[in-house]
Amino acid sequence: MRERQSGRERRRAQEFETFVAGAAGRLLHTATLLTAEPMRPPGANPRAQRMLSAALATTYAQWERLRGEDPYDRTRRELAVRFAHEVWRHHRPRGGLLDPLTPQERLVLVLRLYEGVGEEQAAALLGLTVERVRAVCNRSVATMRGTRRPTARRGAPGLPGAAR
Repeated sequence: MRERQSGRERRRAQEFETFVAGAAGRLLHTATLLTAEPMRPPGANPRAQRMLSAALATTYAQWERLRGEDPYDRTRRELAVRFAHEVWRHHRPRGGLLDPLTPQERLVLVLRLYEGVGEEQAAALLGLTVERVRAVCNRSVATMRGTRRPTARRGAPGLPGAAR
């Protein structure tokens, strides 16, 4: 019994290590964009690294229950949830590429344009309407292009599901 269990655990660990080897770089870039931390020099993104480590730990803990679900999608969803929870505590400017955006704008922009998540899927993930996701994405792109002034950061940051 113990041999069968340790064999299963070894296989689980190997599958997870293979997944991490292939996806960790892109997931770290996603987390870095979300946290608006600088990407360079290496190690300049400790919040993103902590957020990714926690998301990967959750994915590993649920590995046996994925049952055909894409582990990348699961980890990306966990990153989005962790970002939404964490942004309430840490919402000061960081100096990253997407720093001019509100947290909600960063999340929508990263999911839609960097991760390639469809509008309907992003809306379901964030608890927003498709029209709201489209509007936030358009506003974010306009801000990044410089055709719109950055949103003032007042009070609580804009989070998924928050009326704005």
